[in-house]
Amino acid sequence: MESFSVKNKTAIVTGGASGIGEAISRKFAANGACLHIFDYNKDMGKSVVDEIKKKNNSVEFHFCDVSNQKEVVDIVNEIAAKNPIDILVNNAGVAHVGNVEKTSEEDLDRLYQINIKGVYNCLFAVIPHMKKNKSGCIINMASVAAVLGLADRFAYSMTKGAVLTMTYSVAKDYLDYNIRCNSISPARIHTPFVDGFLKKNYPGKEKEMFNRLSNTQPIGRMGKPDEVADLALFLCSDNAGFITGTDFPIDGGFIKLNT
Repeated sequence: MESFSVKNKTAIVTGGASGIGEAISRKFAANGACLHIFDYNKDMGKSVVDEIKKKNNSVEFHFCDVSNQKEVVDIVNEIAAKNPIDILVNNAGVAHVGNVEKTSEEDLDRLYQINIKGVYNCLFAVIPHMKKNKSGCIINMASVAAVLGLADRFAYSMTKGAVLTMTYSVAKDYLDYNIRCNSISPARIHTPFVDGFLKKNYPGKEKEMFNRLSNTQPIGRMGKPDEVADLALFLCSDNAGFITGTDFPIDGGFIKLNT
């Protein structure tokens, strides 16, 4: 991946201490980024940062609730006061299983606060600095749920649809400032969340259900966090300088081959 370099670029990765976000954090740090991890889990954040630092990579952890605009703005301004912000990866998000009848008002508000408002807050905080620098790259983590009707994903699909359209809007509005904005839409990716979901909902049948979920992907397996991280690395590198306003499914053929 040496040709896809983010060397010496200041990058913010939200939700960067677990799952896909952790893979992106490690990938960016290994490829020379000056990394800032935003996460709400202090223990996981410290653990990831300590491991990255062992490899002499540049990384800082910021305890951050992305749904709190003042908190996000203050941290972003602190970072920008030291170095120009080159990259924002809006990865922080939460899931919910249920149709509209099984989505409480509290469920809907929780997903809105993190998956939509959290993305907005980070955009709101970072874009003025990128405008000033007349340069920047933004990746928003969407989902195949943004474009397909998936069973029992009412609230989650709503939020990812919003992420997708925010991506298009930002890409259009900031063309003159050389700010690129794209989104990535994963299908099922094998993260600790998947293992926890299976353990909670299918005790004793984890392997059977894991295989069943894997086979819903036409390619016959779930994706790997590192595969998403590789795509994010490319999109944030100068090699992708002609790419903006585009959603990139990474789905094992799910969208086109499963309908």
